Amino acid sequence: MPGTIRELKGLSVKVDDVLYMPSLEAPQDKPHPFVYFISIRNNSGERVTIRGRKWVVRENSGEVSVVEGEGVIGQTPVLAPGEDFSYNSYHVTKAGAQVEGAFFAETVTGEWVFARIPEFQLKVPDWA
Repeated sequence: MPGTIRELKGLSVKVDDVLYMPSLEAPQDKPHPFVYFISIRNNSGERVTIRGRKWVVRENSGEVSVVEGEGVIGQTPVLAPGEDFSYNSYHVTKAGAQVEGAFFAETVTGEWVFARIPEFQLKVPDWA
């Protein structure tokens, strides 16, 4: 990615749902699995290709981890104006956590832009 990246007005991210899923496999040191559902909407006037993402996970224990990678769930979706892309993924935590970040995209002219991922909570239920 180049050094200058601007936030693209109209490219937005919505956290549709977050579910605690104790039936999923999780390592012993991070026993709390969560599934989250995300939608990326392109209400800008530009066609974009989602090229990468960066998540910042702040565990309630104080640990902070940064997750970066190419594309979204192994894909690089192309979003024309008015289109969206929805997916789900999961994360495991020691306890609860706060999550935020950004998706990075490239316009047809080669400009890099981003859309913020609004902060959301991975809240372990009291019964867990």
